[in-house]
Amino acid sequence: MKITTAITLSAATILSSHESTAFTAPRAHQLIASSKGFSTLRSTLVDETDTITKQQLTEEQTQENYITETVANTQKSFQDDGFVFGLEGSGLERVKGRGANVVVEGDSLETTPQQVAMVSGTIAGQALIAANAIHELYTHTNGNAPVTALISLATIVSSWVAADLGSGILHWSVDNYGNGRTPVMGNIIAAFQGHHSAPWTITYRGFCNNVWKLCIPFGLPTVAAISFVAGPENPMVSLFFSFFCFSEIMSQELHKWSHMTKKEVPAIVNTLQDLGITIGRVPHAQHHMAPYDGNYCIVSGFCNEALDNSGFFRWMEHRIYEINGVESNAMKLDPELRAKTLRGEYRLTQ
Repeated sequence: MKITTAITLSAATILSSHESTAFTAPRAHQLIASSKGFSTLRSTLVDETDTITKQQLTEEQTQENYITETVANTQKSFQDDGFVFGLEGSGLERVKGRGANVVVEGDSLETTPQQVAMVSGTIAGQALIAANAIHELYTHTNGNAPVTALISLATIVSSWVAADLGSGILHWSVDNYGNGRTPVMGNIIAAFQGHHSAPWTITYRGFCNNVWKLCIPFGLPTVAAISFVAGPENPMVSLFFSFFCFSEIMSQELHKWSHMTKKEVPAIVNTLQDLGITIGRVPHAQHHMAPYDGNYCIVSGFCNEALDNSGFFRWMEHRIYEINGVESNAMKLDPELRAKTLRGEYRLTQ
């Protein structure tokens, strides 16, 4: 096209000169006719180029309008299906510094008498069931106190580890799926996901205000029902689940301590964290790095390394995606993580 244009322009320049011999040569008329042909060809090519350019501009404008509309449609709040914590347009903004930001409608940092009653009644009831289970176990061992103590301790330790695993699975599920309008779990989901926009908010909560929501799924009715089904002949089951549910409720308080400085918590808390009995500050801080894809366990954190190194949660997310096409929030936040997950590369690399 450039060669044709150059030839056309050269011919036009030559023919436009009154001193050119082309006007006086015998083949002048043929040259003039030829130049007209070149001009016609050039005009046709220019028209075609203009048409293609207009089509490209139209396509680009259409694409731009689509992107603008898509972005506008994703400007949703945490209660909408499109909410993904950490993304712009989620309706939540990260508070600078150690400020508090309550994201759940109707929630408050103030502890109410109802919360105190619920938490106190739940913990007292679970303690009674656990004490009765130990008494039943003592009876089953024919009054052998050392054996009873050993079995009880082993049951409590195994329950503590299981609770850490359970807290990780719960934390992973509510961080990555659902929203504020999800039935039953909506408030818990919104609170956990909103926690990433203002992680310091939890430190402003009193004990009962912080843990009362977990008294609903892990409360006295749950423990009582399990103990009833297990019966008095299986006291270890009652002891295991009473301590398990208590630990799940306490996980939010242990979680809160991991966001507080050493000076802000009792000395015993620092000791427990240093020993790895409760979740520490540094291990949990690793969870608060986008795309929030690991270190979900918040009781002791004991299970985090095994879960993350095995790729358990990525494997779960892949299975869920294959079943219903729903992506985890971690996958939405990190395209590279999404690609690896869908390729079957599940292990996290720190």
